[in-house]
Amino acid sequence: MPTLTTPQRSPALIQLHRADALAVRAELTAGLLGGAAHIAPKYLYDALGSRLFAAITELAEYYPTRTEAEILARYATDIARGLPTGATLVDLGAGNCEKAARLFGALKPARYVAVDISVDFLQQALQCLQREHPALELLGIGLDFSSQLALPPEVGAGPRVVFYPGSSIGNFAPVQALDFLRQAREVSQGGALLIGVDLVKPVSVLEPAYDDALGVTAAFNRNMLLHLNHLLGSNFDIAHWRHRARFDAAHSRIEMYLDATQDQLVQWPGAQRLFRRGESIHTENSYKYSVAGFEALLGEAGFTGTRCWTDARNWFAVFTAEAGGEPT
Repeated sequence: MPTLTTPQRSPALIQLHRADALAVRAELTAGLLGGAAHIAPKYLYDALGSRLFAAITELAEYYPTRTEAEILARYATDIARGLPTGATLVDLGAGNCEKAARLFGALKPARYVAVDISVDFLQQALQCLQREHPALELLGIGLDFSSQLALPPEVGAGPRVVFYPGSSIGNFAPVQALDFLRQAREVSQGGALLIGVDLVKPVSVLEPAYDDALGVTAAFNRNMLLHLNHLLGSNFDIAHWRHRARFDAAHSRIEMYLDATQDQLVQWPGAQRLFRRGESIHTENSYKYSVAGFEALLGEAGFTGTRCWTDARNWFAVFTAEAGGEPT
């Protein structure tokens, strides 16, 4: 008697983000020529930057990745109990898709939508995932959602669970985070949000997580200058820049900087800036929340039915929240 086999699907891929070299150069130039020079943290992640960040997650000092993973593994069944069954799982900043894939058994999604800035990065991960889950509908979307979160109709109707792990919400200033959460509520179509949030903790824990003894985070930060040289045609010399991370208690955030170690003239087509010794480029913020503070932010964004799980030390939290009603 013939053996019945599950038909093999193939992941669908949609590239919505199109790099605009002129817009990128304009954004970078505006940041570098500002009164206080700054560059958006998304420019930390070229190919080498992504590999360096993967190495950071393996460091003893960098607790967020493994602590979030421990929470999700320990409480997966309880977390799933409060989420809609048979929903579409929308994974924002999916990367290699591993975090979401670990939840498939508990969440049992009807389809999985992996969102990242480039489908080229997602393609191999989704192909491997499809072999492991041949019956599951997989869709990869190349989208830069840092300024606007809007999903194409190919994602399909019905409730969605928007998954935003890794404490990436901390890269947004609170006002921006509120706007982003409101957008997440809209795209969830009456479903829910599943999000990882880093919590306030002693400076003795926070600062080493962003300035490790091996200097991997320093390399990650300084590599941004090499990325700028490629994108902008600038002449940054990383030998003359030092990584610095500090916790700003007044704003409840880690701040990362690159400090000039000597006077230097940085030039690129059409512009230049003299950086004096000690002058900085601000490269990233990572806001830290209290449980009550983030619950209040979710409520302000229109979510209800908030639930929360933390690790034993209260270093990290995973929240679920119901979108409820029709999208507004």
